[in-house]
Amino acid sequence: MKRLHVHVGVKDLDAAISYYTAMFGAEPVKVKSDYAKWAPDDLGVNFAVSKSCGCGSTGGVGHLGVEVTDDDELARIGMRLDAAKAPMRVDGDVSCCYAKSKKAWSEDPAGVKWELFRTYGEAEELAPTLVGERGLEGFSGRAS
Repeated sequence: MKRLHVHVGVKDLDAAISYYTAMFGAEPVKVKSDYAKWAPDDLGVNFAVSKSCGCGSTGGVGHLGVEVTDDDELARIGMRLDAAKAPMRVDGDVSCCYAKSKKAWSEDPAGVKWELFRTYGEAEELAPTLVGERGLEGFSGRAS
């Protein structure tokens, strides 16, 4: 299964939590002092807000992504992007956005940043930190 990921930078986290809770009709599944995430069962989205969105932006859509549930699907995405000669950056096993994930990044022709990942655990920090191998099956690791 794949789920669309959207990460939005916000200035007022409490106002954003109130707004998106009303929009999705559901409470966030994770709330930290600088971050909140929703995963509504009826929408197929992993929607996050934070004061920095992980991309240096403090307002608006910071990046989009595709979250997968297994390593094989993540590798297939990598192989397709590699065949298309898409720019990629491989993070590998990282702790980021209060989760441990296998992660890579790409950028579409319009410059939109795409995060490609599988989450496998919880973490205590928002900022990215390497927690395992840098490589990732299916991804060549070409620089963006």
